[in-house]
Amino acid sequence: MVSEARILIAPSVLSADFADLGRQVRAVTDAGADLIHVDVMDGVFVPAISFGEVVVDAIRTNTDVPLNIHLMIQEPENLLSTFAKVESDQILIHAEACGHLHRTVSRIKGMGNQVGVAINPGTSISAVEDVLPLLDMVMVMSVNPGASGQSFIPQSLDKIRRLKTIIDEAKFDAQIEVDGGIKADWTAEDSIKAGATILVAGSAIFNDQESIPDAMNGMRGCVLG
Repeated sequence: MVSEARILIAPSVLSADFADLGRQVRAVTDAGADLIHVDVMDGVFVPAISFGEVVVDAIRTNTDVPLNIHLMIQEPENLLSTFAKVESDQILIHAEACGHLHRTVSRIKGMGNQVGVAINPGTSISAVEDVLPLLDMVMVMSVNPGASGQSFIPQSLDKIRRLKTIIDEAKFDAQIEVDGGIKADWTAEDSIKAGATILVAGSAIFNDQESIPDAMNGMRGCVLG
């Protein structure tokens, strides 16, 4: 059951120092990251452009934990073979970016990868209900996607609660992932209480105020409560 799942921490390398990316990926891996969250942005679905295939491949060589690959790209079905290269990696697509969501989700599962669907702050959970039986995770965006360092949108907590109710009542296997503005404070604690089991954290882990091990310890402290 989802309610029994342990809480996973997924540092988001969008907030890392790109000039020192390999070392920082190794550092979060050594500090106990459960997943490495990788935001792939195309400059169309979201305004910014981030990682491409070469960088994602390089990230893989610096960690032995699965990548949580967040495709913030329009028509992600056209690039699945580019990013879903390793079966241990998780592939997340946006409900808003897919013309044929069920078909794309099914294709990812057929490639052997775990699959998730993300929904933006202004998107209703109804956008994912019809594919929930197929999903390994649903990602609630708690900021508007496309840039790091934004503040958590509190209304996201209600969306997480409603998703958890639907998942539990139907006995689906999907975990709830939350991405955006998560820090070692009430944002992490309340997200867990609401039903999230995967926490994506960017600037809370990669920052100039504390070391990566200290930041990971702080986040783990919130998780263990």
